[in-house]
Amino acid sequence: MVKLTRTYRRLVRDTTINDLTLLSTDYLNHFNELTMMVEMAADMPEMLEEALDWRFKSYQAHFADSVFQHKDLAVWAYENAPDAYRGPLDRCTAVLKARVEAALPQLKALHDAGDDAAMAAAARALARDLARVSDSMSAVINGAVTVEEAEALAAAAEADQPEEAAPSSARERVLGQSDIDKLFD
Repeated sequence: MVKLTRTYRRLVRDTTINDLTLLSTDYLNHFNELTMMVEMAADMPEMLEEALDWRFKSYQAHFADSVFQHKDLAVWAYENAPDAYRGPLDRCTAVLKARVEAALPQLKALHDAGDDAAMAAAARALARDLARVSDSMSAVINGAVTVEEAEALAAAAEADQPEEAAPSSARERVLGQSDIDKLFD
């Protein structure tokens, strides 16, 4: 498949799609929603039902179902994104999907067994893990890391390494949601 990376870099200018990586942070909203529900379930176990209703969506499916203004462009840009960024993003996405699919039934089992303290602790740990991997995804999507650092972030997520295993320069340059919001003010 021939990629039209340079063409798409021009097309995404003045959008929220990164013109280096050709990826959009809007995809992170899919995971941020789940992270918030899991985090809330730690203190409000009834929120676990909402978290259990969450379904993974691929990048393309997320935008197909989205009201994002540039949703079609986001999918086309993703398909033409440099492998150096798309590969690590896809690897982190696969990690999140696998962890969620393994952890949510465990949370439910703890809740059903009446062990709310263990469920709360597990929910908090899962929320931290989801946030950590989402932060890595954000760094990749925003081009806030070098190609080598993007690979290291994906490898760390796959190896279930703590945040400290990520390159220090990557941690320092990861944009939080408030930093991203400031870009559009």
